Amino acid sequence: MRIDHIAIWTDNLEDEKDFFLKYFNCSVNNKYSNPVKRYSSYFITFDGGARIELMHRDYFSEGRTGETFGLAHFAVDVGSRGSVDKLTQLLESDGHIIVSHPRITGDGYYESVILDPEKNIIELMSH
Repeated sequence: MRIDHIAIWTDNLEDEKDFFLKYFNCSVNNKYSNPVKRYSSYFITFDGGARIELMHRDYFSEGRTGETFGLAHFAVDVGSRGSVDKLTQLLESDGHIIVSHPRITGDGYYESVILDPEKNIIELMSH
């Protein structure tokens, strides 16, 4: 078995899609829209097949601030320590929030932690 995708409700679907495409070398499907349900979505696909479904409803908007129950974060293996450093630096120079700069964690990963435009927590890591 494997996880096929995770889904994220988003207030600004286009900004969230553009964020992933700009920084994570992934692809996106054509936008799906259901006008009756006032719903739209994109699937973001990473190398290896993992996907994120970005979803939006016109009448659904709830901000997230910090840690809470539910999905805590997801991690993206960016390939190497140098890639963690480089991507973290690029995100920071582009004005994104860096929660923690690159470091070796207690469980032996090399990682930094960033927030996407809607404050979802993403670990950039390398084994």
